[in-house]
Amino acid sequence: MFVPGDFKVPAHLSNEKFNFEVLEPSLSDLDYEAVMSSKDRLRQVFAKNDEWPKADMSYELNKNDLIMHENEFKAKEAFAYAVFNAQKDNYIGCVYINPTEYPGHDCEVYLWVKDSEIEKDKVLFQCVDEWLKKEWSFQQIAYPGRTIAWDDWS
Repeated sequence: MFVPGDFKVPAHLSNEKFNFEVLEPSLSDLDYEAVMSSKDRLRQVFAKNDEWPKADMSYELNKNDLIMHENEFKAKEAFAYAVFNAQKDNYIGCVYINPTEYPGHDCEVYLWVKDSEIEKDKVLFQCVDEWLKKEWSFQQIAYPGRTIAWDDWS
């Protein structure tokens, strides 16, 4: 089990800088625009040289990903959040909290902001790290590509 059965998974986070909401299909328009506007940089977020997202990724394929993320969330298998600004009027990016097989870690976490919001990347990382340490049951959090080099992660 990824998280304890009695753990109440936060459905959102709201603070003075960000709002996190469960990543789900009703956000497809906002998510697709954000992903496609930042596709070149996103190919380094989840792996050293990832192919996601492809230059011609369809809206439907992206929406199917959001359906998968919502289903994983409901089953407590993995947790994906859409990130908005504090006013909830700007979709900034996403946070993914996934199980890991990497020794000595409880989870692996990936996060990104769209290119137009890149100045918020470090602040988002700090926010996520503090939130996970304070509100979640994880002791050892891996941030591949951020705090662990890709060559070391593989």
